[in-house]
Order: sequence, then structure tokens, then C-alpha cells
Amino acid sequence: MATKKDFLKDTIKHIDIKKYNVVSLVEAMEHMAYSARDLNRAARIYDMMLKDKECGVILTLAGSLFSAGLKKIVYDMVMNNMVDAIVSTGANIVDQEFFEALGFKHYLGSPFVDDNELRDLAIDRIYDTFIDEDELRICDETCQKICDSIEPRPYSSREFIWEMGKYLENNGGPKCDDSIIYAAYKKNVPIFCPAFSDCSAGFGFIVHQTQNPDKHVSIDSAKDFLELTKIKQNCAETGIFMIGGGVPKNFTQDIVVAAEILDGDAAMHKYAVQITVADQRDGALSGSTLKEASSWGKVETTFEQMVYAEATVAMPLITGYAYHKGSWKERKQKDFQKLFANEKAIV
Repeated sequence: MATKKDFLKDTIKHIDIKKYNVVSLVEAMEHMAYSARDLNRAARIYDMMLKDKECGVILTLAGSLFSAGLKKIVYDMVMNNMVDAIVSTGANIVDQEFFEALGFKHYLGSPFVDDNELRDLAIDRIYDTFIDEDELRICDETCQKICDSIEPRPYSSREFIWEMGKYLENNGGPKCDDSIIYAAYKKNVPIFCPAFSDCSAGFGFIVHQTQNPDKHVSIDSAKDFLELTKIKQNCAETGIFMIGGGVPKNFTQDIVVAAEILDGDAAMHKYAVQITVADQRDGALSGSTLKEASSWGKVETTFEQMVYAEATVAMPLITGYAYHKGSWKERKQKDFQKLFANEKAIV
């Protein structure tokens, strides 16, 4: 009979865009067709965001990305001032990123296995990737510990994720040399998870709130929206680089309308790129075009590009192109985290 060790043998390796100069490859795609030409234009638009010194770059993340080997790309984006704020699903930030920051790994797997056998061995499957459920429970418990250790009050997800960075700082942070949460904590890059309880952290929260029914930590989703809108209010020119769609995409596009409601006027996102495999024909947001977003007053249509491709293929090419073009070397970090310096989470 197979054991857990038989399945959890070979770890996922995160691709390092610094090692592969893809500029000539991506530039050659300009003279091709279909998704290749779309990808070329998307890469050039992202590079334009980095060249534009007034532009604040917001990265949105949906789908199971870090379990698939894309974590180091986002880490390098944070460390090299290629992104100024992140809006993500909780699964990417907690179940996958924080999970690995605690010392755990994702493993090469297969979709052609008996999932009942995996369940009996406490192994979770994400398509062709395996995760140790027992280790994931430790991640849940660590989120509970953080809840138990901070002032009981409503927090934005940004505030709580800042506390996660602080936890890593106080519990072996220097060992988390590839952690996005820890890098963002040090580089003043705010991370938002607008559906924060829909992840491993949610299990920690429900235990914490059950044990502390009258006085506990909670997440204020409206505060999330207000805080991200403050970024738009303080940075009129913005660009969005979206991996997948879902809540992070909508949340980030909506801040233009929110800023307009609060201020009477707000510039649409000047630049926008989205990588997605979702279809636009069902009317759902994940596949809706950026041109459609313009009808809502959210995205300008001059520098926008949809790339209908799978993220593990397209993201390394687009970000690798921008990294090796080197426009980020002239950028200064926006320090958007400092916009919230009066918040109790930052002292």
C-alpha cells in the first residue's frame, strides 16, 4: 500500500525569471499572430507601466498560482519595484505563500490518481500538484495564533497580512528569503485579500472567534475597499496587471468608480493587462474584456490587452520581458503602505 512519502517526493520549483532573458523571444512574437502577438503587446504595455514614473502598478492574483511555481516571480516583482500593491485571493497569499514561508512545500503530482486514496493519506490535490493536509492545518493554526496575539477589533485584510509579515519577522523572517508576504512587509507594498476568510486563514478565524465570542479579531471587507481606493486617490495614474480574474479583478477595477464617488472625479486605469483562460461569452467577470470595463468607466482602452493563455506559460514571459528590459531600475518604490501609517497595525 502506498504511503504519504510515496506521493510527496518531488517539490515544485519556482521559476526564476532572472535566469532567462526572454526579450528576443517575446519581441519575435510581435510578428506572429493570435495569442503570441497579444502576449507581445501585453509585455510592452507592462513595460510601459514601469517606465511611467507617475504610474502605480497594481498586481491582481487569482487561480492557484504559487502552488504551480510562480511565487518567485511575484517575489522578484516586489523586491525590484515592479509592483506597488497586490490584490489576491486568500488561497494564494495564505494557503500557498504563507504556507511555504512557514517551511512547507508543494509537490509534483498527477491528475491521474485515486483521490479517495489521497484523502485517506491526508493529501490535497490541485490538478497535478499535491499538498500535505497535516501541514496545511499548521498554517490554519498559525493564523489563529496571530488572531490571538493582536488587539481584538475589525481589521482590513491589508492590516492582518501586515501582521503576518510581522509574525515572520519575529519568527525566523530572515529564513523566509523568498516569502512575498515578508518581502512586501519590508518594502511597504500593501497586500489585500478582499475575500480573506475564503482560505486557510478562515479556519483560524472561526476557531479564534469561537473561543473568543465577545471580543475577537474580524475582517472588515468595506475597509479593504476604502483602503485600496485611497491608493487610487493618492495616485491618479495607475496600471493593473491581472493574473486570472475573479474578486481581485473586480475589486481593483472598482476603485476607479469608488474614487469618483468620493472625489467627484477620478482617472480610469491608464494601463491594463489580463492573463486569463476564462471565456467572455457567459458574461462572467473573469473573462470579460478590458474594453468592456471601459464602458463602466474603469479602464482606458488606449493601452489595454487581454491574453487568453494559461498563467504558468504567459506570466514568466511577460514579467521576464519587463525584468530584462530593465525599466524597473529607474523606478522608485511608491511606499503605499505608508498611506495607512495612522492605522493601529503600523506603529
